Amino acid sequence: MRLVKDVMISNVVTVSPFAKMREAMSLMKKHKIKSLVVEKQNRHDAYGLITYSDILKTVIAEEGDIDLLNVYDICAKPVIAVGEDLAIQHVATLMATHRVKRLLVLNNNELVGMVAMNDIMEHLLSEIE
Repeated sequence: MRLVKDVMISNVVTVSPFAKMREAMSLMKKHKIKSLVVEKQNRHDAYGLITYSDILKTVIAEEGDIDLLNVYDICAKPVIAVGEDLAIQHVATLMATHRVKRLLVLNNNELVGMVAMNDIMEHLLSEIE
């Protein structure tokens, strides 16, 4: 049985919720990624997530200004998170049920990684070669 920790990405790029969208988009471009984890403000807070879809909806479709909008204006928060010892079959079920492509991986409410649909599929495809 494969676990989240077998397929997750541990080098996750984060952004402050108070960062302007221009800064968030620059981070995405620099790291060639499609999402950023939005940092917690205190230990009891939840992490957020900002994705290409959020940016398309707010910045492009609604013509938002990337120099006026903060990350917290458009990010999803809280987001679905799982533990690193969860079986990936349960992660796949969560993703399908909630129609999301990425889940955060937490250990004691602290970020340890992210698991994306692509990570699970790459792992699955590598096993059939």
